[in-house]
Amino acid sequence: MKKLIALALALVMLLALGACGSKTPASETDVPENVTPSDGGEPVETALKIAVVTSPSGVDDGSFNQNVYEGAMAFAAEHEGVSVTPIQESDINNSVNAVADIVADYDVIVTPGFQFGGITTLAQENPDKKFILIDAWPVGEDGMDLPEDQPVDNIYAVYYAEQESGFFAGVAAAMETKTGKVAVVNGIAYPSNVNYQYGFEAGVAYANAKLGTSAECVEIDAYADTDVLGNDVGGNYIGDFNDPATGKVVGSALIEQGVDILFVAAGDSGNGVFTAAKEASGVRVIGCDVDQYDDGVNGDSNIVLTSGLKNMALTVYNALNAVVDGSFTGANVRLNATTDGTGFVSEEGRHQLSEETLAACTEAFEAIKAGTIVPPYFMSETTVENFVGLE
Repeated sequence: MKKLIALALALVMLLALGACGSKTPASETDVPENVTPSDGGEPVETALKIAVVTSPSGVDDGSFNQNVYEGAMAFAAEHEGVSVTPIQESDINNSVNAVADIVADYDVIVTPGFQFGGITTLAQENPDKKFILIDAWPVGEDGMDLPEDQPVDNIYAVYYAEQESGFFAGVAAAMETKTGKVAVVNGIAYPSNVNYQYGFEAGVAYANAKLGTSAECVEIDAYADTDVLGNDVGGNYIGDFNDPATGKVVGSALIEQGVDILFVAAGDSGNGVFTAAKEASGVRVIGCDVDQYDDGVNGDSNIVLTSGLKNMALTVYNALNAVVDGSFTGANVRLNATTDGTGFVSEEGRHQLSEETLAACTEAFEAIKAGTIVPPYFMSETTVENFVGLE
């Protein structure tokens, strides 16, 4: 917990430096349209009780849940009297009920994960509460996401274009592999994970077609999965976000197939993949959601090439500030490269990409922002074989 608080305070410092030319995304700090909640009610003067309800991997998973929690902690560090309570639900299928059990006790409830999309009715029954959904939108009576222009008044819901960060990871993997074999390892085939998978595969395909690489994406049939609609997506899925033991098994199996670069998008389960890579020789990983360079330390070396990013901590921080200043309102938002919601780690000392690979990833980032590359994603009409930019 001390580590989490220290990280949160570090984020506060980063945010505070935004006006001084730091690398804080200008798109969120400058409050562009459809990024930060706006046009809300009166400022909130009382202290807030905030709950962060997570999947079984908890707020110390080193990636997804932790980054969301750090955003809430950064906000709390700037506001006296604000409390943030992490609540870890042991059964991912009970996520909505877990929120229902505590809704009366908190002012704001932050829910990271696709499994929380079903809180729509609960939110409507509790209009005095505020909800922040990360990686989910509220769903309608048919169980499908509500349209972007039909938000729930007290739910600020955010999707990210994970396929873009996955694309950067795929380009990097294809250019840096020594064996010619790379792989993406995921937790559960929720839309966000499928986005990462498709983006990674598209990045490898792009590098092979445009950048002179010849990398192969390795999949093991035993770990293929189906998405939430029952479609076969293949891939390498651990089946859990809180099972590092199985993560190590999957990672080891891929390494045995000759894979030397693994893009790991699996929450706490991904820590097992990291362990497998550290115990092998010449294997490197690409982190996910947050900068995982520190997790890659392996004696006097480091196994992390770079990390694909989602700016979740800043999203949560901004949404909570909107609650306090009275500008919070319901919204269904998509964040991508054009809003600096996605990206990859390029800071000196936090990656091990060659100059050529770094330049290629940077060029891809600009092309995605410009719309000349559009990677495939969950439920998109395009595929890895025919996406915009591969022609």
